Amino acid sequence: MKIDLSNKKVIITGGSTGIGKEVVKLFAENDAKIAIFDVNNTEGIKLTNELNQNGHDIRYWNVDVRDSNQVSGGVLAAEQWLEGVDILINLAGILQGASLEIEDFPDEIWDSVVGINLTGSYLMVKHISSIMKKQKKGVIILTSSGAGVDGSSSSFAYGSSKGGVHGLSMVLMDKLSKYGIRVHDILPGSVDTPLKNSQIEKTRDITGNEAEYKNLKNILVEPKGIAEIILFMCSDNAHLLKGSIRTQ
Repeated sequence: MKIDLSNKKVIITGGSTGIGKEVVKLFAENDAKIAIFDVNNTEGIKLTNELNQNGHDIRYWNVDVRDSNQVSGGVLAAEQWLEGVDILINLAGILQGASLEIEDFPDEIWDSVVGINLTGSYLMVKHISSIMKKQKKGVIILTSSGAGVDGSSSSFAYGSSKGGVHGLSMVLMDKLSKYGIRVHDILPGSVDTPLKNSQIEKTRDITGNEAEYKNLKNILVEPKGIAEIILFMCSDNAHLLKGSIRTQ
């Protein structure tokens, strides 16, 4: 199935590495105009330059999604450049505090993880929804996780934040549909990204369980496969899609 994203204006957070990088590349190949929000300037600018040299239309903004002023300013600038916003894909996220006991869990890690994963999701939608309401259309993809809905997370903060994103997406789904805005959350499984690899390495270092580490490494899936699912979710072909999408 050919998916045509020409004339689609897209904001992708966390677009410098991991799943986000693959989403940016795939959307660019399908002719979307893309604004990347990230704090990884080195990788983000490198990716932007590479894609633009190949004839694509990409810009990069340094935006910390925890900061309402940065998000507001970034969205304003990106909207002016994009001339609207059709799609928000919020992939910015971190996983810290793996395999720590609750009594030893650092407050600063809790604040950081919840701030980026949950508050960041809220702020991005807060500042983009008014644009989509005026347009009477839009697609919003938030990133939750099975770790946030089935209690399997290695980190109290990560599981809690992703459970919050899942709940937020369902409330948004209900409240924004009357404006022609389609909201989903995607729950990726074990994906071969820097985030996931760091988590399982940290768990191995804490537990000393090398066999479990190797088993987890063996089941990691390629991020491009998740990007292909997101591509379909955002396309006009998926206009009948509802709810949460869970992957391996």
